[in-house]
Amino acid sequence: MAKQFFVIFGCLALGEVIVWATGIKLPSSIIGMLLLTFFLKTKIVKLEWVEKLSQFLLANLGFFFVPPGVAIMLYLDVIQKELLPIVMATVLSTILVLVVTGHMHQFVVKAERKIMAMNLRKKNKAKENSNAECVSEENEIQV
Repeated sequence: MAKQFFVIFGCLALGEVIVWATGIKLPSSIIGMLLLTFFLKTKIVKLEWVEKLSQFLLANLGFFFVPPGVAIMLYLDVIQKELLPIVMATVLSTILVLVVTGHMHQFVVKAERKIMAMNLRKKNKAKENSNAECVSEENEIQV
């Protein structure tokens, strides 16, 4: 269990160091989770090393929303005064995220199709060259 804490909180600490050293305007927790994802994808960190703690944290995720919920209740008067800008920002940002995500998905799908077509052409060309070599060898044998 200590190893799991070390890996997860080590990535969080590494995110903190990166934000401090570079001045990136992203939360260190996001950078830490991106690092953890990178480490998992590249097999630097094995899934078994963090799986149990991750499952525990996900199972108790609701508990982590209590402090923000209390903070919202403390600032209800401010939220009431600024309700229209908050709602507008929420709606517009949601629409923007949906549009950008849709376009990005279409771009990735088209790029994947192009890459697959290029690979298929390379394989077909290699196959044609291989067949041509076989035919020329057969012709040489017959002569």
